[in-house]
Amino acid sequence: MIEPLTERQKSLIVNNLVKACDNINTLNRTGYKFIYLASGFIAHYNLGGFRDYYSYNDLKSDILVNARQNQWDNFSPSDQNYDYYMSKKDVYNRIIKKLTNKELNLWNS
Repeated sequence: MIEPLTERQKSLIVNNLVKACDNINTLNRTGYKFIYLASGFIAHYNLGGFRDYYSYNDLKSDILVNARQNQWDNFSPSDQNYDYYMSKKDVYNRIIKKLTNKELNLWNS
């Protein structure tokens, strides 16, 4: 059985990926290991390749565009590792919330 992500792990991933949307060079292994396994993203062979790709492409846009595919709704509570996949869903949705709140704050400035 795969253990669900802890609150600390969730926080580290969310904060790193939100920061990486502004500066891809801040993406660390923790954020990378989460996002390259998400639907719509590929590994680009390694962290360096991922950073290189997103130095020319918009990570934030890709996160938002792929939101629907990263809800892990195909799992039910009776499935093995359900709690793990729901913890991944929670992380993805926290990232979306932070990114969209950040954008709304810019509009209200």
